[in-house]
Parts: sequence; structure tokens; C-alpha cells
Amino acid sequence: MSEAPREAASHDAAHRAFHPRGPAWLITVVVTMAPFMEILDTTIVNVGLPHIAGNLSVSYDDATWSITSYLVANGIIVPVSGWLGRLFGRKRYFLMCIAAFTVMSFLCGVATSLDQLVIFRLLQGLFGGGLQPSQQSIILDTYEPAQRGRGFSFVAAAVIFAPIVGPVLGGWITDAYSWRWMFLINVPIGIFAFCTVLQLLEDPPWIVADRVQARDIDYVGLALIAVGLGAMQLMLDRGQDLDWFESTQIQVLALVAGATILGATMWLAMADRPIVSLRALGDRNFAVGSLCTFAIGALLYSSNALIPLLAQGWFGYTALTAGWLMSPGALLMLVLIPASAKWILPNLPTRLVLGFGFFSMGAAAAFAANLVPNIDFWTLATFRAVQTIGFAFLFVPNSTLSYATMPRELQRDATALYSMFRNIGGSIGIAVSTAVVSNRIQAHRGHLVTHLTPLEGPYPALVAQYEHTMLGLGIAADRVHGMTMGLLDRTLNLQAAVLAYSDIYTLSAVLAFLVVPLTLLFRPGVAGRRE
Repeated sequence: MSEAPREAASHDAAHRAFHPRGPAWLITVVVTMAPFMEILDTTIVNVGLPHIAGNLSVSYDDATWSITSYLVANGIIVPVSGWLGRLFGRKRYFLMCIAAFTVMSFLCGVATSLDQLVIFRLLQGLFGGGLQPSQQSIILDTYEPAQRGRGFSFVAAAVIFAPIVGPVLGGWITDAYSWRWMFLINVPIGIFAFCTVLQLLEDPPWIVADRVQARDIDYVGLALIAVGLGAMQLMLDRGQDLDWFESTQIQVLALVAGATILGATMWLAMADRPIVSLRALGDRNFAVGSLCTFAIGALLYSSNALIPLLAQGWFGYTALTAGWLMSPGALLMLVLIPASAKWILPNLPTRLVLGFGFFSMGAAAAFAANLVPNIDFWTLATFRAVQTIGFAFLFVPNSTLSYATMPRELQRDATALYSMFRNIGGSIGIAVSTAVVSNRIQAHRGHLVTHLTPLEGPYPALVAQYEHTMLGLGIAADRVHGMTMGLLDRTLNLQAAVLAYSDIYTLSAVLAFLVVPLTLLFRPGVAGRRE
């Protein structure tokens, strides 16, 4: 027998002999708690930024570094988390991440200056970045391939629900208590997660045998990944504030990110012992799944950002009310994701279910493009709820297909790369959507203002109507014209904003429809599905 078949047979025998300490569903719940906490932290802080700035006596722009530092550190550590798991042992590394994330959450909650908060958030992001890939790796080893849809359905519910509930929870905490509790709330959850993981989890024999030594550190690969992804994340996070490529800082960051990411790709492909193996991308299913999860991240995170921005920035909603807009969709997903995993995936070709999910996302985004300035709360909430239907058919099928043909020895690098692609997609989705909205608002305003002249029949009639109404309310005649112009200016800005948001929803619809044919590239007949 050749070496490769003998090694594969040994792996299969080890897998059959290995039995987790607890039920698979309980392990899934336990290992998902910490990543849920980490994903929640990426969105919950946004709501509390004004409170953080005021309490620490800094500007709002300075306070945003508490978010930037977290995202940059998180983006750097995710792709190398598989190697760190091999260095320390997966269980030990997972416990280290939970413990350190919990401690840093506490320190963030008691920080007395912005410098302290930024440093603790950076460390929180470094340790939080290892939670999602480790969790996915554990799920892959806990379930047989045909049963992984069950595990991924719970993971998907957490991944989708966390960024949606974040604004609601953040708004309620900051209004009712203090911004510090956005971090302190992680402490009891982290302690419970640490204790339960310590009791229930153990590394399978093939994970123990795959340990690496500290002397095997790929310093070149690590440096290129850290500089490249760090520069890219910093560029995406600060681009809108610095007017993108009009800023020299953004231009430099883009050049550094492009050069080092290209260099990292070439180095990792050629190195004998790279810090993260790109061989996983040689698997067709995983390569296609990585592109799909990139698109899922872009669609999910941009859609999560758009409605709160529209509601708070233009419709005058509070942070808490804007968060409630997302809740019907969140509840709908909590029902649809397990239902899809239990009744739809076992009975339909998985790649067709995934294609339907992207098609539904495109149709929902096209539907949401029908915005009007006087839209009410429930109609806006319905727009969001309809969007979530597609997500219920994306996460579980894509995860199942992506890992279906992946060799076990590449799974840890694969989970790190998979999480990286989704996170990068989310960062790019948010950056592009906010930039497009900002630019389109200016473009639409420039077009609309050309119609505000005495030569346009409706305009002088509207001015006369407003002035007549204000005079009837007893407002002094010398103030009426100025107040009328101010009211028309606000109406003009709102109309331009609504048109801009309609544009970005149309763009989202096009992206979702373009991904549909990509789903047919998955190999048929995998994961026990009837293809």
C-alpha cells in the first residue's frame, strides 16, 4: 500500500475511534458562544461611539479608533489562526482566545482614557480573531460530513443574528446604563464559555499529531500578512473619513496593501512551510465557496449597515429604534435557517439551494430599491425582513459544500481562509456601500437642484404654499422666506439620500444575481446530498 492511501486509512480509522465528550449539539452551542460574543462586539460599539467620545472627552473621530484598532488586529490574526492552533494545540488556543478576549473586554469596560481603550480593543481583536476559525474547525471534526448542515445551521444563526442584534443591544445599553456595559456584558458569557469548553472539548488524535514547533514559524509570511491585511483594513475603515483616494494617507495604504498582499500570496504559494497553506484553494469546492462567502459577507454587512444609517441619518430614528428595524428579520432567520437545514437541504441539490439564496437576495435588494421619502417604520422593517430570507439559504449550504471535499489535514487552514474571505468581504461591502451612498447623494442633489428655479412650475407653487402655511401659523413675515428655504433644503437632501440608497440597493441586487451562476461550479454529488 502506498504512503498516501495508508495515511488516509489511518486518518479514517482515527476518526471512527474518536468520540467527543458530549453530545454534538451541546458542543456546537458551547463553542459558538464565544464567536457570537466576538461578532457582536464588531457592531455593538458603533452605537456607543458618541457616548464614548463624550465620557472620555475626545472627538468622535478620535473615538472611532476604538473600532479601527479592533478591526485591524482582527483582520491580521484570522488567516494565521490555523497555524496558531497547530502551535499551541486547538483546544488550548481556543481557551487562550476566550480567556484573553474576556479579560480585554473587562479592561475596555474600565478604561479611563482613549489610549487605554484603543490598546485594549487592539488586543481584544487579536485574540477574538482566533475564535471563528477555531469554532468552524471544531464543528468539522464533531460532525460526520453528511451531518455538518446541522452544526452549521446553528453557527449561521449566530453569525447572522449577532450583527443584527448588536445595534439594538448597544442602543438599549447606552440609553439605559453606560457604554461601559457594552464590554462588561462579555465577562460572564466569557467565563461560562471558558468553563464549558474546558469540560466538554478535547483535541482529536489527528489534531494532536499535527502540532508544529515554534522553530517552524514562517516569519516572512507572518510579516507580509500582518502588513498587507492591516493596511487594507485601515484603508477600508478610514477611507470614507479621509475622502478616499483624495487623501495621500489612503493612497499610501492602498499601495502598501496591494504590494504586500501580492507578495504574501506568492510567498505562501512557494514556501516549504508557510504560516497558512494556500493548498486549500486548490480544492474546487472550497475555492468556489470562498468566493461565495466573500459575496455573502459583502451583502450581509453592507445591508446591516445601510438601514440603520438611513433610519438614523435621514429619518430621525434613535439608535434603539433603528435597531428594532432589524429585529423582524432576525426573528425570521432564526426560524428559516434551522428549517432549511432540516427539511430543504436533505431533499434538494445543495448548490441549487445556494443559488436560490443568492437569487432571493437579489430580488429582495431590487424590492428594497423602491424607497420613498415618507416610508413608515413597518414598511422599512419589511424591506429588511424580505432581505433576510435569502440569507437563510446561503450560510449553511455554502459552508457544507465548501468543506465537503476538503482533506482533513487542510481543514484548519481552510477554516482560517474561509473566515478571512468573509470578513474581508464584509469590510469591502461596508466601505463600498457607504462611499457609493455619499457620492450618489451629491450627484442626485446636483441634479435635483437644477429644477429649483422660478421657471419650474411646481417650485414657485410649493414655495408659495409653504410661506402661506407658515404665515397662517403666526410666524413673522420676515422669517417666513428663510424658514421656507431651509425646509426645502432639508426636503431636497432627503430626496437625494433616498435616491442614493435606492442606487446602492440596485447595485447589491446586481452583485447577488451575478453570483447565482457561480454556484453551479460546485462539484455535484457531495456531502450526502442528492445532486
